Amino acid sequence: MSQSPPTRPSLLIRLRDSTDHDAWKQFVEIYTPLVYAYCRRRGLQDADASDLAQDVMQIISKRADAFDYDKSRGTFRGWLFTVTLNRLRDWAKKAERKEQGSGKSAVHQVLNEMPAKEAEDLWNKEHQWRLFQWAAERAKPSFRETSWNAFWLTAVEQKPAKEVAESLSISVGAVHIAKSRALAKIREIVDEVEN
Repeated sequence: MSQSPPTRPSLLIRLRDSTDHDAWKQFVEIYTPLVYAYCRRRGLQDADASDLAQDVMQIISKRADAFDYDKSRGTFRGWLFTVTLNRLRDWAKKAERKEQGSGKSAVHQVLNEMPAKEAEDLWNKEHQWRLFQWAAERAKPSFRETSWNAFWLTAVEQKPAKEVAESLSISVGAVHIAKSRALAKIREIVDEVEN
């Protein structure tokens, strides 16, 4: 998963229907942790990041019925990033006003110091990691515990296959097969959601 894929247009179209609970559940499971994690990395405390993530999801739910997918206008994830960044700026302005005379808040300072390209790169990396975690949670039940551990230890924790094989009492070949199968399953799940 070296590059973060665009959001599948079919999911976005399904979001227009507020009664499509499966689409909304999938959307919220993927994107709420992304918005939350991004806000935390930008300096918000846990409760503030949670509140802001909920605000962003509410904005999306209110605007989803009018959303027309047109990739020439940019990606959905780019639009979501803009909505998140705007809410984060609004939050920082409110926090700054509350500090009355103490100067800029730490979050506001971080927002102003980080170049736009760096902020977007951070957003995309966070999206890639959150999407991987989401797909991995769904893939895990398809594997025996030993196979899953072989995959996780080598692919995520970056441990050498030989070391993992010894710790799990399996062959190095079995470790490579487990890793390959788990990655294929995760890619399949990601492809169901994104192009």
